[in-house]
Amino acid sequence: MHQVTFAPTYTAWSAAARRALQHQLPPGAIHWQELGDDQPPLALFDEAEGSGSIPDASATTRFRVPKAFPEISRAVACHRNSDRWALLYSILWRLTHGDPQLLQIVTDPEVAELFHMQKAIRHDIHKMRAFVRFREVPYDDVGSWFVAWFEPEHHIVELNSKFFVDRFASMRWSILGPDRCLHWDLQNLSLTEGVPKSEAPTEDRVEALWLNYYAHIFNPARVKTRAMQKEMPKRYWKNLPEAALIPALLQEAPRRVETMISQSEAKNIDELEWRPAQPPATRDLVELRTAAAACTACPLYKNATQTVFGEGPDGAEVVFLGEQPGDQEDRAGHPFVGPAGQLLDRALAEAGIDRSRCYVTNVVKHFKWEPRGKRRLHQTPNSHDVAACRPWMEAELAALKAKVVVCLGSTAAKALFGAAIRVTRDRGEFRETEWAAKTLVTVHPSSLLRAPTEEARAEGYQAFLSDLRVVAAAIA
Repeated sequence: MHQVTFAPTYTAWSAAARRALQHQLPPGAIHWQELGDDQPPLALFDEAEGSGSIPDASATTRFRVPKAFPEISRAVACHRNSDRWALLYSILWRLTHGDPQLLQIVTDPEVAELFHMQKAIRHDIHKMRAFVRFREVPYDDVGSWFVAWFEPEHHIVELNSKFFVDRFASMRWSILGPDRCLHWDLQNLSLTEGVPKSEAPTEDRVEALWLNYYAHIFNPARVKTRAMQKEMPKRYWKNLPEAALIPALLQEAPRRVETMISQSEAKNIDELEWRPAQPPATRDLVELRTAAAACTACPLYKNATQTVFGEGPDGAEVVFLGEQPGDQEDRAGHPFVGPAGQLLDRALAEAGIDRSRCYVTNVVKHFKWEPRGKRRLHQTPNSHDVAACRPWMEAELAALKAKVVVCLGSTAAKALFGAAIRVTRDRGEFRETEWAAKTLVTVHPSSLLRAPTEEARAEGYQAFLSDLRVVAAAIA
């Protein structure tokens, strides 16, 4: 057994890993021993190595790896799990010893753990960007300095530094933390050792203005308490000045929603053509389907052939939620029977998901279209369409109580998570909603059919298949 002692930085580990590869040391023959508690630095690979090749220490041997590996490794190096170095070397060994496509096998235990760590780092980076709050403090002759406190779960402070320099380039600031502190003086970025929280200011002269602004932009109609706490866990609340307002704002939410509705109806009488559907008080899907057939809650029923309700077994483990029926679905009266539905069926089969155990439906139950010669072209439902049809979707989800809900595309994702959700950014990761403990966002199959090239379609399909395999593993 070879013990490799190194500073816990990517640069130091990378040099050691290259020497180990040069001497053909397999993963099981190395014990990685960290020195100290330094945070991994930002520059992990030289620019000359950006092509994806990793030379050894003597630069006489080159080891080829996929281009994605350096970027993934850069993130995983910031994870707090001390086993990350052994995991990285094991995958590096396998990539350079006959398995160059390893990163595409997402069911491989080591690859799955690698991507799990990478997601944890992305999540921590996102939380830092969302929950850093600067407070202004006087500073000698330069006027003001802005100071924030943040406690990351992982070593992501330096990795996140470019974002804050770009975003706040015109002000002097510091982000303090227990491990590392980041400072920007308008010209230079510097790092210092961590400090106790008592070093951070507790208020400033503009905080009252910020709290007043936050109270006014708080939208009570968007409130979903569990989803909000999922996106803004309570562990961050102690560092957010606006968190003190949240309990009172939640208590006032129902009254403010009623006021907003009244004002909206009085302002635009034309919008009264849209009204929330009123499903019967039942959890019987047959009764719901029968009632929905006569729905006139929005104008879409006037030009649609029929209501296209969801279909699938009562005890479905997975619900696939799309946007609206298409032309073929409107004529047939069944969801997901057109080209997008056929692509979904193919992907489900490849992912190992039994289609007969799934329930498929849409947020909007009528086909919205515009004429183009003899063709009927799809139109994206607007917020009034979605709001009017939403009670049918909620009735279905409440009746099914599925283990997993999969949002196919932006309309479905926003219906469950609100406007802040982004499919490309947030896809492939389970989140909790009031409808299912595991809710996942991915693309709509129709978007794959619209890809401009065959290569783009193939790449998009593989990414979609990867998301579905996450679902398959959850219900296995």
